[in-house]
Amino acid sequence: MSNPLVELMKLGQSIWYDNIRRALLVSGDLQKKIDEDDLRGVTSNPTIFEKAITGSTDYDEQLRSLVSSGLSVKDIYEALVTDDIGRAADILKPVYDRTDGLDGYISLEVSPRLAYDTEGTIEEADRLFKRLGRKNVMIKIPAAQEGLPAIEESIYRGININVTMIFSIENYQQVAEAFIKGLERRATEGKPVDHIASVASFFVSRVDTAIDTDLEYKARHAETADEKARLEGMLGRAAVANAKLAYQKFKEVFHGPRFADLKAKGAQVQRCLWASTGTKNPHYSDVLYVDNLIGPETVNTVPPATYTAIRDHGKVALTLEQSLDQCRALFEQLRAVSIDIKDVTEKLQKDGLAAFVTSFDTLAESIESKRDAILSGIHERLTASLGSYAETVSTAIKETDKGDVMRRIWRKDAKLWKEDEAHQKIIKNALGWLTVPDQMIGVEDDLIQFTDRIRNVREFKHVMVCGMGGSSLCPEVLRQTFGERDGYPRLLVLDSTDPDVFSSIADQIDITHCLFIISSKSGTTTEPLMFYRYWYDQVSKRKENPGECFVAITDPGTKMEADATRDRFKRIFLNPPDIGGRYSALSYFGLVPAALMGVDIKKLLDRAERIVHACSQVVPAGDNPGTKLGAIMAECAKAGRDKLTLITDPKISSFGLWVEQLIAESTGKEGKGIVPIAGESLGSPSVYGNDRL
Repeated sequence: MSNPLVELMKLGQSIWYDNIRRALLVSGDLQKKIDEDDLRGVTSNPTIFEKAITGSTDYDEQLRSLVSSGLSVKDIYEALVTDDIGRAADILKPVYDRTDGLDGYISLEVSPRLAYDTEGTIEEADRLFKRLGRKNVMIKIPAAQEGLPAIEESIYRGININVTMIFSIENYQQVAEAFIKGLERRATEGKPVDHIASVASFFVSRVDTAIDTDLEYKARHAETADEKARLEGMLGRAAVANAKLAYQKFKEVFHGPRFADLKAKGAQVQRCLWASTGTKNPHYSDVLYVDNLIGPETVNTVPPATYTAIRDHGKVALTLEQSLDQCRALFEQLRAVSIDIKDVTEKLQKDGLAAFVTSFDTLAESIESKRDAILSGIHERLTASLGSYAETVSTAIKETDKGDVMRRIWRKDAKLWKEDEAHQKIIKNALGWLTVPDQMIGVEDDLIQFTDRIRNVREFKHVMVCGMGGSSLCPEVLRQTFGERDGYPRLLVLDSTDPDVFSSIADQIDITHCLFIISSKSGTTTEPLMFYRYWYDQVSKRKENPGECFVAITDPGTKMEADATRDRFKRIFLNPPDIGGRYSALSYFGLVPAALMGVDIKKLLDRAERIVHACSQVVPAGDNPGTKLGAIMAECAKAGRDKLTLITDPKISSFGLWVEQLIAESTGKEGKGIVPIAGESLGSPSVYGNDRL
């Protein structure tokens, strides 16, 4: 069976990996991707490093050494990062040599705090390039207006540059101009222009995220069915159209007469690099921003989940120059409904740069915290006293390494659990929780903006989640754990048809000032539909536009989506369909209520990303908390200790009840599961039987 990642290279598109961490390098995983998938390069950014350094133990040994040397936080950060970049560059050097400098690059970004400082950017780019001392390193410079002269000067100095944060075609043209000017200055002075590489990183999916939000709002408030259909027909198209038209500018510039002189002297074109190509909308294909942007002289840098998806079901064909007339027409259609791509892309660049600054600052704070933890000796989070079971658990952990279990889990390989195809299909469609934090990071700003609109009008005093089972478990945990926050609506959870419970919750609200969240994965669950019909009827008697008091969270294509559209709900959130109910905490089912009640969802997702890194496939099983915990639970259960006692701090007592459900649902389907026990009063060891863990 052919590998789509390899086939893409044959069409002139290079695949780079948008992720880096120490374990990726030392475990041999990066080399394996080069050998098996013909991977051609790696990109990094402050957010990636923040998650890698703070979310894993990869760096602890070097951190201890650096801390003992008395280095500042800034110096520690740079030492950690340049070490990774240097190692990756060395691994990629054969690719660089084999492609004569076309590929084989690893990128390192200048401090995002310098995005609007031309001279500061020039000097930092020069310093970092010299410090790394490798030909196959690119320094990333943002495409802000202040960055353009820095790009030109850096190219003039012979520094390879990855220009980042490009969202608009106009900005792309400015970037190409800066690159060419830098080369022309060298040529004028008789300096060589060959083997100076640059890519223009054009951000893709975020354009759809921004424009779709506006289109969806307009469609919900459309006055006619035709207008609604026209607006919905534009969804999910702007990002690809924007990139395709940028590629046409690339061809004009780099295959025109001006660049021909430089090309004759050995200059490389500045390839378009498609960045931000992970799909955020569950309605869309998870390879949407790969399959539709395949063309020669391009690069696509993809995050881990998208990389796995391409390998599994990517479609390889030249698509980058298809439907160009429709792409041009789309922007005319968007302008006709008062959506200006220029305004959208300018805001995206500004917000993107601000987000990188936040990640950079968070990373500095996290390094400082890790430094303090190391100095105090508090750095071991997972400990186990296993007694006679220690040896069998240790053997099980080693077996997971031999069986490549974590890699197969992250690749969503259903064969790990079942052999028959019917079961495999069900399992594979229930593993979306593994990668949902990455998906949700792309929409967190939208959720925050939605919350701010709700808060600013001060129309709603309460938010009521109406659901059952998995769709309401996480909101209830959040409600009990975080309580109320000033300036935010109070969260209530209705997940019972018991008349007394129903009346108790109903008595707490003013119906006209309550926002009802109807949560149902299937869209057909009886109880949420009953709640919806009852509350909608009650609001209809009191308000002219009752749908404005309702939000729906459901899977794409469900009856709930159709009903919510018909009744003009304030908002419809379509959840990734490959997530089971109880595993939906970090999807819209958990994050929408969390945002509305005032939980810091950015921090919540950041912490989730850290544990993703801690449990990554590249972490050896003995250091992987997920592998270790799984091995302990499994081996003890097989030995008869199949009653798992969950002890939680009173402040997070509801979390234990939720974990109880997760474990029971995961292991109890075939009569041989683990029985979790939560909420039990803590006793001395002597009161527990030999079946307890």
